[in-house]
Amino acid sequence: MSLITSYKEKQISLPDGFVYLHTIDPSIEVSLRYLGNDNFVGCPIEGYSAPVVILTKDAAQALKKAQACFLKDGYSLIVYDAYRPQTAVNHFKRWSEAFQDQKMKDWFYPRLDKSKAFELGYISHRSGHTRGSTLDISLIPLDKALHPIIPTPRKLRDGFEILFLDDGTIDMGSSFDLFDQASHYENELIADEHKKWRLYLKETMESCGFKSYVKEWWHFTLKDEPFSDTYFDFPIA
Repeated sequence: MSLITSYKEKQISLPDGFVYLHTIDPSIEVSLRYLGNDNFVGCPIEGYSAPVVILTKDAAQALKKAQACFLKDGYSLIVYDAYRPQTAVNHFKRWSEAFQDQKMKDWFYPRLDKSKAFELGYISHRSGHTRGSTLDISLIPLDKALHPIIPTPRKLRDGFEILFLDDGTIDMGSSFDLFDQASHYENELIADEHKKWRLYLKETMESCGFKSYVKEWWHFTLKDEPFSDTYFDFPIA
């Protein structure tokens, strides 16, 4: 029995306009990074208690359309994060103020002062994720499977070394949640091959109604999101 299936009987009653993604498209794979330790904080994030993706119904339907496009090409979407309760954003804020905690620096912010993560736009006090129509994604070939992260040293074109966090997904040049210019769409730090993959992801998502974010290749928001000025705080359960 899959983790998602085992949680079906425990699902909460969602606000009107929200759905569990697996009820719209169960073929989309899930790897919620904030449910475990493999994230920039290094521990499970408050507000995440089940391996399920919650989105507005509009965003879920648009993502289903995108998944159909990727499946035709031999790939599947992987969702790292979607709806994010305000409780989790508050947890991020406390982390940014705990200056002595640097345990995940090598993995996620090797040349960033963590206190500037909000100021530089890598995380936000009022996150679009909390409105329910923003998600963080990557792609995986249909003949591959997700596996535990393998940190692999990689030199960028400016000579700086990062850790590429190989989890089985397509190599986009930098990993999900790397707080660095290498994660921006416009940069000269990654190989042309990686830029092509990012462009493929971006163009396909945009064709299905999403808009991208210049500082994070994995981040997309539904263009016509239904709750454009409402921030929610119900748990992911």
